Amino acid sequence: FPEYGKLSGFDVKSVKAGARVAKDEYDKEDVRDFALWKFRRPDEPFWSAPFGDGRPGWHIECSAMSMKYLGETFDIHIGGVDNIFPHHENEIAQSEGATGKKFVRYWLHSEHLIVEGRKMSKSLGNFYTLRDLLSMGYNPIAIRYLLLSTHYRKQLNFTFDGLKGAYSTVMRLWDTIGRLESISDLSVDNEVKPKVRDMIDRMVKGFTEEMDDDLNISPALAHLFDFIRDVNSTIDRGELGSADASEILKALQSIDTVLDVMTPIEEEIPSEIMEMVEKRERAREMKDFGLADRIREEVFNLGYIIEDTKDGPKVKKKI
Repeated sequence: FPEYGKLSGFDVKSVKAGARVAKDEYDKEDVRDFALWKFRRPDEPFWSAPFGDGRPGWHIECSAMSMKYLGETFDIHIGGVDNIFPHHENEIAQSEGATGKKFVRYWLHSEHLIVEGRKMSKSLGNFYTLRDLLSMGYNPIAIRYLLLSTHYRKQLNFTFDGLKGAYSTVMRLWDTIGRLESISDLSVDNEVKPKVRDMIDRMVKGFTEEMDDDLNISPALAHLFDFIRDVNSTIDRGELGSADASEILKALQSIDTVLDVMTPIEEEIPSEIMEMVEKRERAREMKDFGLADRIREEVFNLGYIIEDTKDGPKVKKKI
């Protein structure tokens, strides 16, 4: 296959014949060699074939599956950067060697995830599954936001401070959406102001253009949060009508078809916390504000925040 190395930039001349390439556990007459079929060994699964009993090589299964379900040429193939060579390079060689057609139009390779600046490893005690993080009480939407907020071709350093920051960020989104929903329910006006329309159009255009540029997520999110800041400022000045709020919510719903972080997952508040909140409300009704403040502080020390709103107190888990 004369184009071997076109994906990875693998330099055939720089590697000596007979050398071993990582994960290909056999000697080679040529560094470009790899096994399509591995002959039967004791205690290994095998299948019968015209060329002898054995099993498919490491790379052939992916070409076989993709051709069956996606055809001989398909649009997008993804994987980690560690798969570029030899795995994806060999997929190209065997697929294009078999069909004479272009195998994949676009390759997307994601960088590695590290934890607190170190490789994730059970031996280092920094190996976490999603289930582990949820059992620690972290919000799943915050986890999702943290993972999507870094470009896929940049290494992501997972930290618990970063996860807390992600939770704070999605709470800003949820709070803004809550404010907008309260205004949109008023049904006072029917027309969207030109200034608001312009704000929406600029945000959607900026977000879309950045995402169209190789999923350039960081500046795309910057457009979104500049918009969120301007929306809150407009609300604070009392300049946002119900039609404006409804149109902004539609725009955010459109953006959320990409992000999927704007619908909060309700977190269960322990019954003892809710009892304390009710006790605090009774204290406020009796104008015993000293007791109310002490209860708020006690609730805070237990890991929850009380926010007083016109619709009554809301309780949130502390970041």
